[in-house]
Amino acid sequence: MSEAVIAQADFNSRHWRYPVAGRIRPGADAHFEMLTRLLAETYNPYKPAVLDWPKLEPETLARITSLPIWDIAVQTEIKAAARIRAFARTVRSDKLRAALNHMADEEARHRDVLSRLVAAYDIPMQPEAPYEPPRDTEWGFMVTGYSECVDSFFAYGLFEMARQSGFFPPELVDTFEPVVQEEGRHILFFTNWIAWHKATMPLWRRPYFLLKVAAVWGFLIWERIGIARGVDGLEAGDANFTVNGTKALADEMDPAKLIDICLAEDKKRMAGYDERLLRPTTMPRLARLARRFMRPKQVLKHA
Repeated sequence: MSEAVIAQADFNSRHWRYPVAGRIRPGADAHFEMLTRLLAETYNPYKPAVLDWPKLEPETLARITSLPIWDIAVQTEIKAAARIRAFARTVRSDKLRAALNHMADEEARHRDVLSRLVAAYDIPMQPEAPYEPPRDTEWGFMVTGYSECVDSFFAYGLFEMARQSGFFPPELVDTFEPVVQEEGRHILFFTNWIAWHKATMPLWRRPYFLLKVAAVWGFLIWERIGIARGVDGLEAGDANFTVNGTKALADEMDPAKLIDICLAEDKKRMAGYDERLLRPTTMPRLARLARRFMRPKQVLKHA
C-alpha cells in the first residue's frame, strides 16, 4: 500500500459519523445500527506481515525482551478471540453476529502482531495452551469487554509515557499504534452493546444482568490485585499486556503524570467518533477520583 492509502486508512479508523441526523436514544433501532456498523466502517486493513519492526539497540532490546508480559499478551488475545466468537454463535441478529465476528478477527490479528514481534526479537515463549471458552458465553464476552476497558485506558498512557521516556523507541510505539487504537474502537463498541443490551432486555432480566456486571468487575479487580502482588499462576489471566507493562515500568513512572496522560489520551482517541455513541466512563471517573489524592513527584534540583 502507498503512504497515502495507509494514511487515509488510519484517518478513517479514528473518525466516523453515523450518516443520520438527530438525537439517538440508547436501545433505539438507530443506536443498534450505529454499533453494528462502527467496526466494519472504521476498519484499518493493516497487515501484520508487513509491519516494520525496527532494529533495536542492544540495551533497548534487552529491556524489552526481559519484560514478563509477552506470554500473557499472546494468551489474552487468543482467549479474547475465542470468547467473542463463542458469544457470536449465540446471537440471533445477523448484523450483531457479523460485528462480533469482525471484532474477534481483529483480536486474532492482534495475536498475530504480537507473535511476529516475539519472533522478530527472539523473545522466548511458552507453548500456546489450548483454550475453551466458558459455558456462559455472555459472561466470557463481558469479561473480555470490561477487561479491555481497563487495559485500553492504561494502554493510552503507557504507550505515550513509554514514547516520552524512551523506554520504547518511537518506531516501536508507532508500529503498535494501530493495535492500541483498534482496542479503543473495541471498547467503544462494547460500551454501546452493554447500553443497547440492557435497554432492550425484558425488565425482569435486568437485576440479574446488573449482578452479572458486578460479578465481572469483582473478578477483574481480584485478578489485578493478584498481578499487583505478583501472585503466581496468573499466566492465563485476562489482564492485557498493557497492565502488566505498567507494572513492569512502575519504578520509572510518576503515577499522577500517568493518570493525566491516560485521561488526555482517552479523550483524544475517542474524539473522532460520533458523539452520540456512548463513551466508556468507569475508568476515567475512577482515574479522576484517584488523581485528587495524588501529587506529582517533585524533581530535585541540584545546585
